Amino acid sequence: MQMRSLGREGLVTSCIGYGAMGTAMGYGPSDDQESIAAIRKAFELGVTMFDTAELYGWGVGEQLLGTAVAPFRSDITIATKFGFTKKYGFDSRPEHIREVVENSLRNLQIDVIDVLYQHRPDPEVPIEDVVGTMKELIEEGKVKYLGLSESNEEAIRRGHAVHPISVLQNEYSIFTHETESVLPVLEELGIGFVAYSPLARGFLSGAVTPGDQLDATDFRSRLGWWRTENFDANLAIVHQLTELAESKGVSLSQLALAWLLAKQDYIVPIPGSRNKDRVAQNVAAANVELTDADMARIAQIAPQGGVGSRGA
Repeated sequence: MQMRSLGREGLVTSCIGYGAMGTAMGYGPSDDQESIAAIRKAFELGVTMFDTAELYGWGVGEQLLGTAVAPFRSDITIATKFGFTKKYGFDSRPEHIREVVENSLRNLQIDVIDVLYQHRPDPEVPIEDVVGTMKELIEEGKVKYLGLSESNEEAIRRGHAVHPISVLQNEYSIFTHETESVLPVLEELGIGFVAYSPLARGFLSGAVTPGDQLDATDFRSRLGWWRTENFDANLAIVHQLTELAESKGVSLSQLALAWLLAKQDYIVPIPGSRNKDRVAQNVAAANVELTDADMARIAQIAPQGGVGSRGA
């Protein structure tokens, strides 16, 4: 698989990664053995970036990922995150960062976290204090590279001034374009980009289910794209994208991932799936080449992204 450099500190990963949120939360019931098999299949196919967070099951997701990757831990990049409370508030105080990092090291069964992200900005803690603590963790040998998530340009600049940020992680897909506004600052500062929810939380997977048919534990039933007034319009976008994908002999998900790869050479999407066959399909997107005409057609089909809010 093609490798990509993220930032200027030496972080290099596969051009497609694996997002592990769904193995522990958000998408309805899951099977741990099926998830472990999917994670291991991703590695077999060349994936080296595996992304999790404390939030994903409050340690359960990290534990599962740690078990899954134990046989090849030295060959991969493990990323995790801090910054939430169990009541889904924000907490990036230095003492909390350290507490979460120690827990993550134990949960993942590792000696060092390859990429540590602030999961979300904390309005009560200056970004200089946050990155300052993360820098100390690098100096202590507990972390290798630093990342931010859903941060704006000002926070990125201020944090980067304290210690180089290797990667920003934001939501980005054919359905979600808002993050494009921060790409210029990433290019200026030499920061990589990891795209979470690159398949629009499943809307671009090729098997979208109406919100009222989703499991009660599936958070997508509350999101704007799935609302009754938006669902049919978004489904129409999917149908047009599917026609384009089929004309190229690829799946809709492969088209969506290839679109991100074609956007910039410092972007790494991290699709997540608990099904090893779908993982294989996603990874194969690394070999899909889109022409300028293809990119223009996608822009014509979804000029503003999906219809409705990506949130609740």
